[in-house]
Amino acid sequence: MTTINMLLKELEQEAQTTRKMLSRIPDDKFDWQPHPKSMSIRRLATHIADLPAWVTMAITTDELDFASSPYKEEVLNDTASILDYFERSLKNGKEQLEKADESTFDKPWTLRNGEEIYAVNPKHEVIRMTYCQIVHHRAQLGVYLRLLDVPIPGSYGPSADEMGF
Repeated sequence: MTTINMLLKELEQEAQTTRKMLSRIPDDKFDWQPHPKSMSIRRLATHIADLPAWVTMAITTDELDFASSPYKEEVLNDTASILDYFERSLKNGKEQLEKADESTFDKPWTLRNGEEIYAVNPKHEVIRMTYCQIVHHRAQLGVYLRLLDVPIPGSYGPSADEMGF
């Protein structure tokens, strides 16, 4: 199995779990946040939905410079819009991955803010980091939903809610 095929398989596996988690967000809780320093559910869910498009960014660019290209997420106000945005981002990421040239995966990709460099990593590591970010923020969303007493779907097996605990 090629690296691209492995990455596509993993992206789809994580997408299945991400869809389930995003679909549980109550439309009336988009402004809720557990702490003033925490993101709102809207911002967190939008970020999760956008992350598959970072695969595209890693493949088609050599950097993200917040100083010259400020990162701006869409403002979404309901679960259906979040899910639609996620599907568009996922489709885009998959399409770029399917046609990627694996020989470019060792090429460096830089995350910066002007002269301040946050990270320089090979493109294949940026793709994998994107997957880790999806899992990380999805877990954050799970905590938010738990605090709102929303049943949590299983990720890599059944959740306590699905098992009746």
